[in-house]
Amino acid sequence: MGLSKRVAVFSLGGTISSTGDSAAGVTPTLTGEDLVRDVPQISGVAEVSATSFRQMSSGELTLDDLVELAAEIEAAFASGASGAVVTQGTDTIEETGFALDLLLDREEPVVVTGAMRNPTLPGADGPANLLAAVQVAVSGAARGLGALVVINDEVHAARFVRKTHTQSPATFRSEPAGPVGWLAEGRVRIVQRPVGRRHIPVSVEYTARPVALYTASLGDDGRVLPELPGLGYGGLVVEAMGGGHVPEAVADRLELLAAQMPVVLSSRTGSGDVLRKTYGFPGSEIDLIGRGLIPSGTLDGLKARMLLSLLLRAGTGPDEIRSAFCEGFG
Repeated sequence: MGLSKRVAVFSLGGTISSTGDSAAGVTPTLTGEDLVRDVPQISGVAEVSATSFRQMSSGELTLDDLVELAAEIEAAFASGASGAVVTQGTDTIEETGFALDLLLDREEPVVVTGAMRNPTLPGADGPANLLAAVQVAVSGAARGLGALVVINDEVHAARFVRKTHTQSPATFRSEPAGPVGWLAEGRVRIVQRPVGRRHIPVSVEYTARPVALYTASLGDDGRVLPELPGLGYGGLVVEAMGGGHVPEAVADRLELLAAQMPVVLSSRTGSGDVLRKTYGFPGSEIDLIGRGLIPSGTLDGLKARMLLSLLLRAGTGPDEIRSAFCEGFG
């Protein structure tokens, strides 16, 4: 009797698919078919189809790639797939996961995974992560959770997960909520269910509008900020200090920009809510919001940039953009 669950695996490259030698370094060469074939245990979990969607390091992926990937995943679900797995480099997994969470409005699980140790190293973690991702993709408990990142036997909601270490297999963390679940002996345990998912319908025909990401720092004067409109940027996300603070000189420049494009205020700390009504000095969150900046709520800079990029690509107006951040993730 055949397996009742079908999973579509889309390979994008990255460490999980990298081979080579120690002298020249490894590069993404293994196909999606290679990855699945190297984990025979998968055949006992689901019927898997593998597609080599891209073959590159994750830093080369673009928003166009992710919009096209979302369309391919939709097509797989329309053809009867029970879940989808995306394998890619870990450098941008948090951005891919959140993009798919926003682009797809499906109950079927969408799981992104990768590896910290490439296949040429002892203890390579790619095969175990791929098997765990497929197990989550066919789990009824994972339905309706949105996009997930599964790695190191932990299940993370795409909205919260971040890469926090350059090398550790335990690099992925979800602050402040923690993982939504884990795997034990191949069984999927889901203990939390995030609320407030948002869907942004974006077609591959829509035109991208670049969004800049700017990190504030001690002694900064923001002299590069006035150049952004002339460089073609359609929006800006500011990773401010602490709860949402910048030097006063930067605040003046941000006010001018906020009159020309959406400017979103996030925190460079990477965790916690952006403040709205605590500090009142020039450059504080109260001051910046009064100058027209949009607080990102719980979203860090990378995720705020992804949300703003998709909203602009979908042609969303200024009031709707503010509502998306203040109501959807505030």
